[in-house]
Amino acid sequence: MKIVIAPDSYKGSLSSKEAGLAIERGVRRAGIGNFATSVIPMADGGEGTLECLIEGTNGRIVQTVVKDPLGRDISAVFGILGDGTTGIIEMAKSSGLYLLEESERNPLLTSTYGFGQLIAAALDEGCRHFVLGLGGSATNDGGAGMLQALGAQLLDSGGRPLADGAGGGALGEVAGISADGLDTRLARCTFTLACDVTNPFTGPHGASAVFGPQKGAAPDMVDRLENNLARFADVIRETTGTALHGLPGTGAAGGLAGGILAFLNARLESGFSVVSAVTGLEAAVKEADLVLTGEGRTDAQTARGKTPAGVAGLAAKHGVPAVVLAGSVGEGIGELYGQGVTAVFSLVSGPMSLDEAMRRTPELLEQTAEQVMRVFAVRK
Repeated sequence: MKIVIAPDSYKGSLSSKEAGLAIERGVRRAGIGNFATSVIPMADGGEGTLECLIEGTNGRIVQTVVKDPLGRDISAVFGILGDGTTGIIEMAKSSGLYLLEESERNPLLTSTYGFGQLIAAALDEGCRHFVLGLGGSATNDGGAGMLQALGAQLLDSGGRPLADGAGGGALGEVAGISADGLDTRLARCTFTLACDVTNPFTGPHGASAVFGPQKGAAPDMVDRLENNLARFADVIRETTGTALHGLPGTGAAGGLAGGILAFLNARLESGFSVVSAVTGLEAAVKEADLVLTGEGRTDAQTARGKTPAGVAGLAAKHGVPAVVLAGSVGEGIGELYGQGVTAVFSLVSGPMSLDEAMRRTPELLEQTAEQVMRVFAVRK
């Protein structure tokens, strides 16, 4: 019997690898029959993507100093996959919301400059192919800061360069973009954007309207950010011929995806698809008798490209049952049963606080995995 264990991280509690090992302990604790387990940590382009891909390819992590969303020096990391030429960069490591106190969250001021610095650092290490994870952004600057860090200049109506890393509030002053100074190495690079967001650059479903409030934008600030991104999109169209305004996916990470697509040799892909391809998940699932996956909270959003839905979809393709071990279960999970999920098990075994549940996640994962195995043994 072959069991594939492919969970996402349980945010605030366990990384995807730690979660996988906890599930594996529970499976073994059941003590049922002869079986082989394969732990494949997963992610969907957000938190944990870097670690998953590094572990899956025997790559390495590189540390450097970049600017945080407010322009302060911080230590940040990026990864180089086992092939030695592919860089994996999570934008949240340099420009993420988690780097700021709640009182500091202001997308008029926050910038993706540090993210551009990470790309430049990876170029220095010889990377020419990139996988970019765009989850967890604190920014709404359309990738302007990133472009500046890579050598481009944003120009005002007088042809004067804007200050580096000025944030989403400064986009209203942009009248031109000079790409002449862009790092020449970029022309020989490819970029894969690991992201499941389909929101356009601007409009009622765009970056500012949908994600701005999550980053600290009040309603009047959202209007300003929207107008500024629209102006920036106009200038990008004049500069490159690329019309980002209503283009699906370009609103990811506060419009960062749009800035990348307009100026770099890039393509958007499902975050889960990127990670599963690198880790060889489908080949393992094809030979499995049971697949166990999970995440911190399973609800209606899980069916929209989250890791458990992706894992279950591959399992269904090969006729393998897939069980989700969820830290908590919300409304709307019914759709998952049509996507290959056999059953969803909550880790919470009785009344307990959120803090207690998060503290006990390893133990609860082991317990739940053991019970799933006992049920599966009866089925077999």
